[in-house]
Parts: sequence; structure tokens; C-alpha cells
Amino acid sequence: MQGMLTIGQLAKEAGVPISTVRYYEGQKLLDPEKRTASRYRLYGPTALHRLRFIRAAQASGFTLKDTSKLLELRDGNADPCGEVQELVGTRLEAIEADLVRLKRVRRVLRETLTWCQKPRAKGCCEAVARLDEQAAKATRRKR
Repeated sequence: MQGMLTIGQLAKEAGVPISTVRYYEGQKLLDPEKRTASRYRLYGPTALHRLRFIRAAQASGFTLKDTSKLLELRDGNADPCGEVQELVGTRLEAIEADLVRLKRVRRVLRETLTWCQKPRAKGCCEAVARLDEQAAKATRRKR
């Protein structure tokens, strides 16, 4: 069992909480390589590398579903480039859509901050009043 890591040691080496390791196990992204007689999980260098791969994929904007597919392609025998290219393209389209939405949110938040910084009557918040107004408009449209 030399070179094997407990779940706590694996988590520490990868810089993640133990709960993350357990979550990835539950999602079938990671498995212990062995178990002790008392059923403690043990992981080897392969599991540590896999865990770091998962974290790198997530940091690059891939979902866990995407990451599962990337691992499948990485571990398979076929040339995965075409499928990876498609996956990256799909993820990039989603990120572009998120950026459009986030730019709109940023604009609204900047406007809201400007409202908040203006002098106002005591007990009145322009930002809350405008949000309330928007909610009322949306409610009227739905009727």
C-alpha cells in the first residue's frame, strides 16, 4: 500500500475539500483504487492525476458532464480530437452567451450603483424602487 493516499491526503494534494472528492466519486468521475480491511478508500498517483485533470477542465469552463466525456475520450483508444473539438466549440458558444448576459448584468449593476449613490429621501431606495417597478411591469405582461 506504499504510495497510496487516503481520501484526506488525496484532497490535500489536489487542493480540494474531501467533500469534493466524494462528490466526484458520486458522479462516477473518480474511484478509489483500493480499500483497506476497514473499508477506507485508498488512491494512487493515477487518481491524483485524474482529480487534477477534473479541476483543470472545470477551471477551463467545462461542466462536469463535459469533463466526464473528456475523461472518456482521454482514456479511450480512438483519436479524440474531432469529438474534443466539438465539445470545445459547444462550450465556447455557451460561454459567449454567458458573456453577453454578464455584460448586461454589469450594466444594470452599474446603473443601480449610480442610483444608490444619489441623495435620496430617508427610507427610500431608488434601486429597490426601480426593481419593484420592473417586477410590476413583468407581472402585468404575464397576465
